[in-house]
Amino acid sequence: MTSTGPATRTAGGDRAAPSVAARLSLLDRYLAVWILAAMAAGLGLGRLLPGLGDALAAVEAGGISLPIALGLLVMMYPVLAKVRYDRLDAVTGDRRLMISSLAVNWLAGPAVMFVLAWTFLPDLPEYRTGLIIVGLARCIAMVIIWNDLACGDREAAAVLVALNSVFQVLAFGLLGWFYLDLLPGWLGLDGGAGLDVSTAEITLNVVIFLGVPLLAGFLTRRIGEKRLGRAAYESRFLPRIGPWALYGLLFTIVVLFALQGGEITSRPLDVARIALPLLVYFAVMWFGTFALGKVIGLGYGRTATLAFTAAGNNFELAIAVAVATFGVTSGQALAGVVGPLIEVPVLVALVHVSLAWRRGFAAREGTETGPARPGAGTG
Repeated sequence: MTSTGPATRTAGGDRAAPSVAARLSLLDRYLAVWILAAMAAGLGLGRLLPGLGDALAAVEAGGISLPIALGLLVMMYPVLAKVRYDRLDAVTGDRRLMISSLAVNWLAGPAVMFVLAWTFLPDLPEYRTGLIIVGLARCIAMVIIWNDLACGDREAAAVLVALNSVFQVLAFGLLGWFYLDLLPGWLGLDGGAGLDVSTAEITLNVVIFLGVPLLAGFLTRRIGEKRLGRAAYESRFLPRIGPWALYGLLFTIVVLFALQGGEITSRPLDVARIALPLLVYFAVMWFGTFALGKVIGLGYGRTATLAFTAAGNNFELAIAVAVATFGVTSGQALAGVVGPLIEVPVLVALVHVSLAWRRGFAAREGTETGPARPGAGTG
């Protein structure tokens, strides 16, 4: 996705908070249109070529869909090439931010999704299980897109995404057993479902879906700055690779809908029932975490980052685990596919809310809410 220039400053020194639309390129401004077109294209391909879904599902290695992996890697790389990695130490030293992120992501997030899944889908165990898996898979690199739009702290977002990737390896399987097997039994709930996924599988997903683009972004930043200088790297190189984030996202959506098109068109009411708890989840996690950041005294930039990383989920990991455990055409996989299609419009709307509340932080702090940054657009 292409980038826009830095925000302008007012006479008093604060940056004027531009509208979201003003900060977006033509590609980004009509993101919802492109997503709808990608959905339609995927559905159309699935209908015109009945064997396409099976063919795409067969192109996998180690339980990972190679077409989906390709799309996600292309999507994440430009975003992670923007991060200023030399500033990460200032983030890791902020204990309030780090502890709060761990608490909301690994204690609150899975618990909230568990409650919502059982509340809204008590009679649909496959979708319920799929949503619980989504709740266990914490934020992905894509949240940096929403964080940039909201003028959050980009380096903090990179650190929190990396932190969550470590905890995914350590805690995903254990929490899956707890929320899908142990807790339902304790509460006398019917329909517990096992999550047959090994630590090695989770590690492989984290390495591919985060480790590879993170390393590529880091090396690109280091080599690019060394050869071009920081100013030229950010003003000339980043805008050239930026649009590929959108291309990767749209390609992934086409593949997902080609795989799940029949299920989506044949069960629209089920899709709507999956969407409802997701909407509530995003609202609860974002507003609750934003309020937490303000209460503990974080500045606007890190409060916004904390909120977006808490509300975002690692849908590619959730989909990969659901596909590997239950099958590519399962209800669990469908629940994972619906997730990012609800997340995109909801988090764009929350960017508007975040920018509207930003002035309140500026007034309270009496300072600028964050430095103007080149390329603070969506990718």
